[in-house]
Amino acid sequence: MAKIIVVTSGKGGVGKTTSSAAIGTGLAMKGHKTVLIDFDVGLRNLDLIMGCERRVVYDFVNVINKEATLSQALIKDKRTKDLYILPASQTRDKDALTPEGVEEVLNELSKDFEYIVCDSPAGIERGAQMALYFADVAIVTTNPEVSSVRDSDRILGILQSKSRRAEQGLSPIEEHLLVTRYNPERVSEGEMLSVADVEEILAIPLLGVIPESEAVLKASNQGTPVILDTQAVAGQAYADAVERLLGEQRPLRFTDVQKKGFFKRLLGG
Repeated sequence: MAKIIVVTSGKGGVGKTTSSAAIGTGLAMKGHKTVLIDFDVGLRNLDLIMGCERRVVYDFVNVINKEATLSQALIKDKRTKDLYILPASQTRDKDALTPEGVEEVLNELSKDFEYIVCDSPAGIERGAQMALYFADVAIVTTNPEVSSVRDSDRILGILQSKSRRAEQGLSPIEEHLLVTRYNPERVSEGEMLSVADVEEILAIPLLGVIPESEAVLKASNQGTPVILDTQAVAGQAYADAVERLLGEQRPLRFTDVQKKGFFKRLLGG
């Protein structure tokens, strides 16, 4: 039976799709058969991040409406073995996602995959609620700023009260915190919340801290998950997060201000 992971947040623009792509790719790189599902009906960005937008013929809604089979809609990733993408529709309304339809697709995918990673839209509208409802694991993604953290706290309330597990009295969703776009220099200057501040507010286990990095934008523009860039600090941080998700112990990196060397100080770098 597959483990269903939702990557979610209360606020838009915090890096959910980047994180979904990186975590799904990382799981597949570790040998786990993984499928990424884009729940953002009407916008559809996951296929762009994964570099497969020109290969989309059928989508998630087509499968729900029986207009295509899963095998027709699933796109095999061209770089990573064991990784598949189920894109969202750009032309349908979010109401096209029905609980019955989504459950049927997830049940069918569970027969073949170890991990189903759901890229949720921001907020609490229908697409987001559909992604959250069936989750076994939630990765709550937030930037280290007050509005983003506050909105993530709202999402935690929904996870704990409106999920299938909550309704059926099952064990609660396994919750993880992923802090993105972290800049230790700005934290030290009081412009951002620290990791400890975010942890104190949300009170869920920390999965990882992804540093602010130009490599993320570069990877997105190239249609490549940043975790494949092993030289980039963001790619390394996502790799650490995947290891922790799989139960490994990894120390946090990239959370402290880097001291400048003598020549950098001399040259004002």
